[in-house]
Formats: sequence, structure tokens, C-alpha cells
Amino acid sequence: MFSNTFLMSLRAIRRNAMRSVLTILGIVIGVAAVVALVTIGEGATQQVTNQIGALGQNLLTIQPGGGHRPGGTPGAASSPFTLDDATAIEREIGGLDRVAPAASSKMVVVYGNTNWSTTVTGSTNEYLGCRGYSLGLGRLFTSAELAGGKPVCLVGATVQGALFAGQDPLGQRIRMGALSCLIVGTLAAKGQAAMGQDQDDIVLMPLKAFQRRVAGKDDVSSIVVTVSEGSSTSVARAQIESLLRERRKVAPGAEDNFNVRDMQEIAATMQQTTSVLTTLLSAIAAVSLLVGGIGIMNIMLVSVTERTREIGIRLAIGATGGEVMLQFLVEAAVLSGFGGIIGLLLGNGGALVATKALEMPFRPSALVAAIAFFFSVMVGIIFGYLPAKRASRLNPIEALRHE
Repeated sequence: MFSNTFLMSLRAIRRNAMRSVLTILGIVIGVAAVVALVTIGEGATQQVTNQIGALGQNLLTIQPGGGHRPGGTPGAASSPFTLDDATAIEREIGGLDRVAPAASSKMVVVYGNTNWSTTVTGSTNEYLGCRGYSLGLGRLFTSAELAGGKPVCLVGATVQGALFAGQDPLGQRIRMGALSCLIVGTLAAKGQAAMGQDQDDIVLMPLKAFQRRVAGKDDVSSIVVTVSEGSSTSVARAQIESLLRERRKVAPGAEDNFNVRDMQEIAATMQQTTSVLTTLLSAIAAVSLLVGGIGIMNIMLVSVTERTREIGIRLAIGATGGEVMLQFLVEAAVLSGFGGIIGLLLGNGGALVATKALEMPFRPSALVAAIAFFFSVMVGIIFGYLPAKRASRLNPIEALRHE
């Protein structure tokens, strides 16, 4: 019986093809908008995760100063770190993989007649592992170069492209003010960070060389730490805070004059933010499903009026009210189901184009597609119930007299 009812529904839809297309337009738009927004949102979340992960896995960044209080007011001012602070962290805190003290300055570097403004960072070889860099060409710093403060450096891909334009930079010298620095290696390209910073726009040199020859002081402006796999970043953070409060003589109850940032917490916060925005936009888009359901109910009511005589004939030859009701419910479900399928195709197609244009990962979700299709069918059934009920209650004699 159901198969016959389904075929009758298809014939009724085919008889009024244009009206049927216009009827399901709201369903199509609603499903397409929801699927596209959720897919784009998933891609944005994945891109944020990847970009923050590119800054370094299980990374803690320690900087002087108390950060910012609510309202944007600055926290407690403080003196920079020292190399001994980094050594103490490495020696006394368990579960750490790498510790890299660093100091940075914005400088103009010169090669021949070409100059480029970049960030010059002094640190150790551990800095590469902490921040997720890998060696492109050449070598890392030797122990003698690190200990003696030799003016050698590694250049990022952006600096390499700006100064050397396809030439081999290994063995060449670049100038930073009065300092001539020998290039011993290059860094593999990383691209942009989550906040849009160019991670390849960097020159890395030994920390002691930076302190003596560039900064002229022994300050350490930040310490980057990676936590070993399987260890808790929150535990390591608490231990580092306790150690630094002791070393920097922060009184009990007083505000820290340093801050420790956990990249996992930042990643989780940004993922939550993008998820909330995606959910909000999807909820707004889902209003189109309501509009589509109202359209289906309107057209089905018109259809019941137009087909009153047909309904009367069915009832007169023995069809029950339940069978007539089922016919119109199936017709409404088929209409909304077709709308759901078309919406899924358009939504995923639009999301694919958008993610490619925005250079984001394309993350279609089978679960979201299934839920969107299910709700599109349910919208048809719910809004088709009233017309179907009205059809099932028609008086056969009155229906046969209808012109």
C-alpha cells in the first residue's frame, strides 16, 4: 500500500512541477544555508587548530609583566627574565621537553643593495623545536657558536626570498646595523600564524650573540617551553608560576609580575568561539526551514481544495480516511525530502567553493547532512499534517459534488 501511495505522490508532484519547485525553495535554501555554514565553520575551526598547533605543540610562553586586567588596564610591570631563570625552569620543573630563552628586536637587515625589516630573535637550537620550526638547508648552531656568541644566523623563508631572490643564502653575510652575520642555515616555510603574523619573517641567531652585539644587555624577553607528550601543560604551568614567584620574590597574595600562556587553552578558547558563532549563524539560517514548512502547508491546503473531487472518488470506492491522510503526508514528505537533497548538494557545493577561496580545510560532516535531511522531512510532515487531516475528514458525498 505504501508503494502505491508513494507513486501517487510522485504523479501529483509531477503534474505541478513548477509549483512543486517553488514550494520546496524555502526548504532548499534552509538546508543549503545550514550545511554550508556548519561546514565552513568546521573548516575555520580546523584552520585555527592547525595554525595554533604550528606555533608549537604543548607550548607554554612565559613573558615578564602581569598581562592585562579586565577592562584592558595593564598588569604589574616587572623586570625582564635572565638566562638563570630559564636554566632554573629546565633544572627544577619535571615533564618538560624543551626550554628556550629568547630575546627579539625589530631590525633592518641588509644584503648588498637590498634591505628588509624583520624580527631578529636570539635564542638556542631548542627554539626551533619549541616553535615548530624545521631546518631547511644548512645546519644548526654549534655549541661553540652558542657559548661564544658568534655572529651566525638562520633566516626564515620570507627573509630569504626578500634578500636573495632565488640565490643560495648559505655562506652569505647580512648586516644588522654594524654587525655582519654569517648565514649557516635556512628555516623551512611555516606560513601565517592564527593571528595573521608571518612566521617566516624571522632571523634567528645565538642568544649570547644577540645580547652582546645587538641588544647590548643580558635581558631575556621571553622563555618558551614545550611539555613532554603525556604530561599536563596545566601542571607544568602551575609549577613554573610557583618557581618564578619564588625567584622573582613576589609576596604571597601579590599579583604575578609575569604571565604564562598555555597554547592549548588559547586553542580551546578560539575553537569554542568559532563553534558558538557557527551555531548562531546556523540557527538563523534554519529559520528558512520554518518558512519552507509554511510554504508546503499553504500549497498542500490549495492542493486539497483543487483535488476535492479526486479525494471524494477515493473515499467513495472504499479508501479510508487514514489512507487519504497518508497520501497527503507522503506527498508533503516527498516534497520536503527532495528539497533536503537539493539543499545538501547546494550547501556542500557552496561550502567547497567558499573554503577553497578562503584557503580553509573542507570538512563536510555526514552527521550534519543526516540531521539536516531528517529535519527537512520532518518539517514537511509536521506542516503537511493539517492539510492531510483536512483531506481525510472530507464528506465523500460533498466532495463528489464539488466542482
